[in-house]
Amino acid sequence: MKSMLLKVGFIVLSVGFFVIPWLVPWTRDYAPGIAVVTGIAYSVLWGNPFAALTGKYTSTLLGLAIVGMGCGMNLINVLRAGANGFVYTLIGITIGIGLGVWLGKRLGLGRDLMYLISVGTSICGGSAIAAAAPVLKAKAHDVAIASATVFTLNAVALLVFPAVGHALDFSEPQFGYWAALAIHDTSSVVGASFQYGPVAMEVGTTVKLARALWIVPVTLFLSCFIAGDRENGKPKIQLKIPWFIPCFLVAAALVTWQPAVAPAGQLLKEISKYLMIMTLFLIGANLSREKLRELGLKPILHGVILWLVLAIIWCVAIALKWVHCV
Repeated sequence: MKSMLLKVGFIVLSVGFFVIPWLVPWTRDYAPGIAVVTGIAYSVLWGNPFAALTGKYTSTLLGLAIVGMGCGMNLINVLRAGANGFVYTLIGITIGIGLGVWLGKRLGLGRDLMYLISVGTSICGGSAIAAAAPVLKAKAHDVAIASATVFTLNAVALLVFPAVGHALDFSEPQFGYWAALAIHDTSSVVGASFQYGPVAMEVGTTVKLARALWIVPVTLFLSCFIAGDRENGKPKIQLKIPWFIPCFLVAAALVTWQPAVAPAGQLLKEISKYLMIMTLFLIGANLSREKLRELGLKPILHGVILWLVLAIIWCVAIALKWVHCV
């Protein structure tokens, strides 16, 4: 009976986070933050009754929401924002991985865990960890710890970044850049910028997707210079590009050059906003008691210091207008 009630409650909350923001406009500013906190609280207090399903399909729902948002964006603006953020993302990734390796060695972390946290923080969280893990042949325990560290900080970013942005009086483009350059996962970038405003969300999403493309060269680097496994004397290279990146670009291209489908694209974009809020609840619900127990002090310290340094660097650079936000 209790198990059934937990399942019903979980389903009601999931559907509620999709429907209520759609029907009640004044809730939309608060729904993303409330969704992720509610998901975390539900999972930690009572457990996630659909843990296997949410763990498997959350990334798919996230990808669909991002592609749906692309249906309402102009491709020319997307490419302009992505190109403008290219240099900034390169700088951030170089600093992040370099500092992450230096700090990891000082803390005595293992090679794989050190690189997984550094890559996850510098590029795009779980997706980057998933891409780097097979290249490094990382153990499941290291992957779990790195993922839990990055995911926990993502949840914190969803709550903290919008408040800090408002306190610093960042414009929507400024906040979009800050979120895209300083938050780990695409879901948290979109969730945080979504709370800040529609322009912030568009800028944050496009710059973040440009940052995510660095999975390819960074994975090549790890394959050639870090991973010890080789086949026939040559580096063994494995690449994983998030499927939603090309799909997002195709969707934006379609509505840009086929005006007849633009109204349908705008509708899909609106639906995707509420799908994203529901997904944030599911993402929060993936943070279980077991994942929290897996976190040792050193990995958390490594992840927190690295994240704070990058977040502060980009915050100062944007506040001083060293970053050209358009």
